[in-house]
Amino acid sequence: MEPLASQIRPKNLDEFVGQEHLTGAGKPLRVAIEKKELFSFILWGPPGSGKTTIARIYANAVNAEFHEISAVDAGKEDIRKLLPKRGALPLGQPVILFVDEIHRFNKAQQDFLLPFVERGDLTLIGATTENPSFEVIAPLLSRCRVFVLQEHSEKEMEKIIARTKIKMPKDAREWLVRLASGDARQAITTLETAQKLYGKITLENLREAVQSTHLRYDKKGEEHYNTISAFIKSMRASQPDAALYYLARMVEAGEDPKFIARRMVVFASEDIGLGAPTALVVANAVFEAVNKIGYPEATINLAHGVAYLSRCKKDRRAYDAIFAALDDVKVHGNLPIPMKVRNAPTKLMKDLKYGKGYEMYDKESYLPDKIKKKKYLKGEK
Repeated sequence: MEPLASQIRPKNLDEFVGQEHLTGAGKPLRVAIEKKELFSFILWGPPGSGKTTIARIYANAVNAEFHEISAVDAGKEDIRKLLPKRGALPLGQPVILFVDEIHRFNKAQQDFLLPFVERGDLTLIGATTENPSFEVIAPLLSRCRVFVLQEHSEKEMEKIIARTKIKMPKDAREWLVRLASGDARQAITTLETAQKLYGKITLENLREAVQSTHLRYDKKGEEHYNTISAFIKSMRASQPDAALYYLARMVEAGEDPKFIARRMVVFASEDIGLGAPTALVVANAVFEAVNKIGYPEATINLAHGVAYLSRCKKDRRAYDAIFAALDDVKVHGNLPIPMKVRNAPTKLMKDLKYGKGYEMYDKESYLPDKIKKKKYLKGEK
């Protein structure tokens, strides 16, 4: 049986709820759909905000052959299979490729996709919960418009829930709206599960249904933050076994490998720093490997990096030093720079003693006079 979310999916913008800044009268997506303007774009927004629905409404409006793939389990061959069909299409009928979770495509996969988009062999619609500036390669991003979607408001969620035509008491509806936190898909799935399990919808039945579904490790939820926190703290404590365990939990839950790798790059400078300067080199290499390879093989690169970073000597002096210096900048503003270290490109500036007295390897502090004795980097003479 077709899932409830699919059954009630809007067929046009008049049925669509939310994203008025994009779909309201005179707004960009509505204008593009009404004028049947064909172009590639990326929909960036939280889960359940209507990305897939908008893509289908758009494809239907421009009378396109619509193909939908998920970047989680699709690759080059899935894209290549779509192209031979193009010759069999009516003259001028466009092909739209909708890539869900496009941020999961690694660089090589995105590079493969690029020429087909450039030549117009297909029109790309990408959907992502991650910032496309970080996740989509620049050449592909430059050929796409980016539309930012927002979480559904509580009023919008009530309208979406009402579309299911499932009766429920007020307290159950209000609880469901709060639980979903703007995610329409989660609300509908929870409601559908409760109906299948118990028939009648009550607050208690909804709560029981949530326990029966896999709602843990939502990327915006507590479990997500608890796990990444435990991961970082395990590396900080030089406990590779614990760090690898939390890495495994994130990998198994489908966490974006680039998110994990980015946190490792930050950790290499924040927590290891001068203790092992090569840590930043390794962390960056892991990020590059993950970006090029993707899951499942990238798991090995992540594990390699985590084991290395966990075993490195920790030294937070550089981290502490820059934030101490930032505090002084905020407190004192732009203090006068000592004359001897000022730039002197003109005769006038030299006459004014800019740069006078400067000697390489000078032992006298170059800090402004007011903070001349400050020591930001602890342990330095």
